[in-house]
Amino acid sequence: MFIETIPEEHAEGVLRDTYEADQANFGFVPDHARVFSLRPDVLAAWRAFQGSIRKHLRLRRYELVTLATAQALGCRYCLLAHGAILTQNGVGVEQLRAILTDHHDAGLSPVEVAVMDFAQKTAQRANEMTQADTDALRALGMEDVEILDVTLTATMRCFASKTFNALGAGPDAATEELERQLTDLLPA
Repeated sequence: MFIETIPEEHAEGVLRDTYEADQANFGFVPDHARVFSLRPDVLAAWRAFQGSIRKHLRLRRYELVTLATAQALGCRYCLLAHGAILTQNGVGVEQLRAILTDHHDAGLSPVEVAVMDFAQKTAQRANEMTQADTDALRALGMEDVEILDVTLTATMRCFASKTFNALGAGPDAATEELERQLTDLLPA
């Protein structure tokens, strides 16, 4: 981490409560919580915002959009964290490797491929989005509210990935094995 953060043993008040809840929920305190440790109110707001978006999407779609955005932005931390969620929810490591290599040829549905393309373009070139990008998702049966949810997921991930990259968030210990399995596909 490029900044001094508040370690668990020095956390007080809301931050201590957050760390304790994370320890209970995840079995560890994720590095993303440490990034925000100097501003626990921002962490709470970010998590609430993230949760308000995520509750409208199936887990797999949310994680694929998140993974695509993190990949577009070169965020090792987010790729591992969300790759781990996918592997805990039915995506094998080999398929995850295929997704990271070329999601067009990874056994995903046409809608999944399209939302990943949409998310990557949103992350890299949102200023180039056109009606055709939205229409392509509609042609696959997506409703406007679903397109909004995908867009919000991608743009929220832009904030998170850029924050974690800028401040040097490191992979969580819980993702060490996945990191070893994917190391050749991860950004530095």
